[in-house]
Amino acid sequence: MPPKFDPSQVVDVYVRVTGGEVGAASSLAPKIGPLGLSPKKIGEDIAKETAKDWKGLRVTVKLTVQNRQHSGNISLDDVIEIARVMSPRSMAKDLSGTIKEILGTCVSVGCTVDGKDPKDLQQEINEGVVEVPLE
Repeated sequence: MPPKFDPSQVVDVYVRVTGGEVGAASSLAPKIGPLGLSPKKIGEDIAKETAKDWKGLRVTVKLTVQNRQHSGNISLDDVIEIARVMSPRSMAKDLSGTIKEILGTCVSVGCTVDGKDPKDLQQEINEGVVEVPLE
């Protein structure tokens, strides 16, 4: 498994394209897919930018990618509200399990809950330090 990406890391990707034409998304996918970007959208953006000055010419495009990490902070009340909406679709027995599922999603997108790491909050729910409603 590849190592985790540093959110502040800057990555340069070089691609050769024909100006003004949308290249095959399949040729972009191996380069920018792992960076968390949509190859189709990037291909359209490149075509739009190269259309006026380099139409029909083969050009090398340098893409500079930075900060693919979502960042944000939400309150525990918001997490509980989300869990209430999601509970019918959740596999958890009770609401606290659904809340922990939502906190897991917070971990994966990189946002904090009330300024804390969501993993710490999950641990506190397990230990009973943080009270969550049953329904």
